[in-house]
Amino acid sequence: MKTTLSILVFAAAFPAFAQEAAAPADPLSFNLGTVTEYRYRGISQSRLKPALQGGIDYADPSGFYVGTWASTIKWTKDIPGGDGQVEIDLYGGYKTEIAKGLTLDVGGLYYLYPSNKLKNVPGFANANTFEVYGALTYGPVTAKYSHSTTNLFGNVDSKNSGYFDVTAAFDLGDGMTLSPHMGHQTVKHLSVASYTDYSLTLSKDFSGLVLSGSVIGTDADKTFYASPANGKFLGKTTLVVGLKKTF
Repeated sequence: MKTTLSILVFAAAFPAFAQEAAAPADPLSFNLGTVTEYRYRGISQSRLKPALQGGIDYADPSGFYVGTWASTIKWTKDIPGGDGQVEIDLYGGYKTEIAKGLTLDVGGLYYLYPSNKLKNVPGFANANTFEVYGALTYGPVTAKYSHSTTNLFGNVDSKNSGYFDVTAAFDLGDGMTLSPHMGHQTVKHLSVASYTDYSLTLSKDFSGLVLSGSVIGTDADKTFYASPANGKFLGKTTLVVGLKKTF
């Protein structure tokens, strides 16, 4: 589940502008990384274990963008009969400045879990999920709302669930960024699954290689969000370290 500011925030500092005009940025970029644990909206997707991740993005100068991102996961396979060890995100949208200093970002994101088979498991729906989203950014602060048009991540009768979050990215200089985050997930017709998550991330950009450390936690229900594999709470407060390279 890739987040524009995922539960792991990799923020890069902006270089100072040269006096001479800079060459246009390449609209196509690639990223590859690893994390000590894959958290999404505060909940571990990798059973508190490390994960490999990577993606491709195309950002047109007009403001339109498309991309894909993938990560290794464990939660779909941990559910008996569920299967699947990979998450693939497909997304696209449009980003533009609507007023001085105010940026609007709207789009859609499809979370694909190949061979997840959860629709065949009693009490579960297909894990594949589609959300539409809208975000406003002013200065260092972004407020975003994501709305599911399908069942949400395998929860039955959860269409029209929503996630609202606020994230900031403060440039500390020398390639360092501090990013506080807070969000609330509401799961339709399943109040026990609704919760609030929070995180604080410090990242350092080494010319495209970003090292980050995030303290992440939730107030999620410890029984509902327990791993089917070992019973451990998947939303406990923890430190997640990540390393990502952008090409």
